[in-house]
Amino acid sequence: MPLGKFIVIEGLEGAGKSSAIASVVAHLHAKGIATQTVREPGGTPLAEAIRALVKQDWEERLTAETELLLMYASRAQLVENVIKPALQKGMWVIADRHDLSSRAYQGGGRQLGDEKLTTLRQLVLGDFVPDLTLLLDVDPKQGLERARERGELDRIEQEDLAFFERTRERYLQIAQDEPNICVVNSNQAMADVHRDLLNQLEQHLFHEYG
Repeated sequence: MPLGKFIVIEGLEGAGKSSAIASVVAHLHAKGIATQTVREPGGTPLAEAIRALVKQDWEERLTAETELLLMYASRAQLVENVIKPALQKGMWVIADRHDLSSRAYQGGGRQLGDEKLTTLRQLVLGDFVPDLTLLLDVDPKQGLERARERGELDRIEQEDLAFFERTRERYLQIAQDEPNICVVNSNQAMADVHRDLLNQLEQHLFHEYG
């Protein structure tokens, strides 16, 4: 049985990741491809407990380093216990965030720098990388407005605009250097976002299928 593909949907708050994932899943199902969706942080019982720790407000300051380590602890559980087994079964895994989020949010937004993440990434992931990452690029101000319309903001979503501007800048810097990351303009209407998203999916993952 051929291995499945690992597709990641990335972006700032309010970029439209949830609806984009639904669009990708529907597109793959129409082709008869079995899928599994996951989210980060989370995706296993232990990883979901870590997600709760990361998202909630604390009386003490949660350091950038602690936040980063929690993200990778959750990621290690998800990759080894869910993602890799699903890929071995030939399923296509669609993830709401993955390693690129840490590189952008903690590396860029928290200003830890990509160099500090390299050893940690190697320890947790080795040479495991997504087949395709679709980065939904949204203006931080517009994204935060969309997020507020959804309801109460979590600890990370309450960061100031400058944090999200740094995060977006880091996202785009990395995307320029890595060919398996495709940037999709998410400032436009969602129907147009999904059209561009599926075009990128077809172009990068289905050309060999005919």
